[in-house]
Amino acid sequence: MNKPCLSFSLALLLAVSAIPTHAGQRATLRSPEPGVLCDRYLCASDKGVSRKLTVKYLGKRAATNLFSQGDFDRTQFTFANGIFCDVKERLCREDRYYGGNGQRSGAVSRKYTELLFGQRFSR
Repeated sequence: MNKPCLSFSLALLLAVSAIPTHAGQRATLRSPEPGVLCDRYLCASDKGVSRKLTVKYLGKRAATNLFSQGDFDRTQFTFANGIFCDVKERLCREDRYYGGNGQRSGAVSRKYTELLFGQRFSR
């Protein structure tokens, strides 16, 4: 094998080995207590994104990073895994997008709706 080809092969091997084994997997949400959902950036309750809960479960640094971004609507939020929750609607959905009819298009997530809002999904 010539030297340029060997160098390229080695570089490719190093690049591929640097890809985390969890690449492509969705980030998970956890519920450290009833009515609370957290990802690695924020924690929320049925009232919305919470500084107090973010500090409690993720630390002061995470809360500072999150709340230093300026004002934002704490009642509608998307977790790192793409789950979107709306406090006013009291639902969590698989995504935050809208369909052609102007209505949210994401399928309702029964699991996360029940974990966050503490209610059985009835729709």
